[in-house]
Amino acid sequence: MKYSELKKLLKKNGCRFEVDGKRHEIWYSPITGNYFPVGRHNSQDVAPGTYKAIMKQAGIE
Repeated sequence: MKYSELKKLLKKNGCRFEVDGKRHEIWYSPITGNYFPVGRHNSQDVAPGTYKAIMKQAGIE
């Protein structure tokens, strides 16, 4: 999955982009109440471990 596809999935599940950090975008999940980083590499594939960590922080199974 590419970062651009991951961001669409996050939006579909209610997460929203909050702010540009120094190296990552910062997103917010209303499900968990957490802020979490997401890379800006839209055309690159998300590493499996990174994908799993982002989904966990977002509260998406």
